[in-house]
Amino acid sequence: MTNIAFIGLGNMGGPMAANLVNAGHHVVAFDLVEAALHAFVRVGGEAASSAAQAVIDAEVVISMLPAGKHVAGLYLGDEHGSGGLLAQLPKDSLVIDSSTIDAETSRDVGLCANDLGIKFVDAPVSGGTAGAKAGTLSFIVGGEVEAFERAEPILNAMGKNIFHAGPAGAGQVAKMCNNMLLSVLMAGTSEALRMGVENGLDAKVLSDIMVKSSGRNWALEIYNPVPGVMEGTPASNGYQGGFMVDLMNKDLGLALAAAKASDSAVPLGQKASELFKSHGEEGHGGLDFSSIYQRYSNKKV
Repeated sequence: MTNIAFIGLGNMGGPMAANLVNAGHHVVAFDLVEAALHAFVRVGGEAASSAAQAVIDAEVVISMLPAGKHVAGLYLGDEHGSGGLLAQLPKDSLVIDSSTIDAETSRDVGLCANDLGIKFVDAPVSGGTAGAKAGTLSFIVGGEVEAFERAEPILNAMGKNIFHAGPAGAGQVAKMCNNMLLSVLMAGTSEALRMGVENGLDAKVLSDIMVKSSGRNWALEIYNPVPGVMEGTPASNGYQGGFMVDLMNKDLGLALAAAKASDSAVPLGQKASELFKSHGEEGHGGLDFSSIYQRYSNKKV
């Protein structure tokens, strides 16, 4: 059993923390939303009144927060350098940040942790809310080898595939690349399926053909964007659940910023960003990202 502090019990963090409890760890959590804390207590966790209280006696600290500014504020403190959790943690503690944020912030937190003798990894996830609940997430980890090896057994309680991408920040970069490609695949899959439907094909028949052909991809095989083609997908549930358009737009913003910093050419990523941004601005930000298919159906592309 490991004493773990978990900060951030949102749609992803809540079930991740619950899986740690189910694995036999002692988990103390903090979230700004009282309802999230109550739900965590009901599954056997312990609630704290603040992040600082949650990390008392913790050997491992895990965070799942919305943006880089929240991660920096939590660990490094305010603009005056006070109030950060790193200053409170003992040497040889392990910090795992599973937020999806900019790589620069991850590197900054990692450097500060290293200076204090604290192990740090950035470990953004892939797999969505369903994967968080099932404990089948993929963790894409950046950090020193020793820190990764310490984190791996903890991550195994929440995920199925654990990858070491490189030094601190590498996890964030790999996650950006993956999600940018995912946006391109989903937009392209939606485009091809809609063209087939408008030329008289059945969407399921066309999907079955492409899954067995060279156009095969994850969106076709696992996450079909056409309503009624595949059971259990957000598309067959009014595009509810899954990975929201707003979150895809956040990740695409991070990817394009990283591409600009490295002077990388990402024309398809740029176009996908434009499509998803327009989709979100038209009031669909809370829908699953596969709802981009609606733009083709409504001739709004």
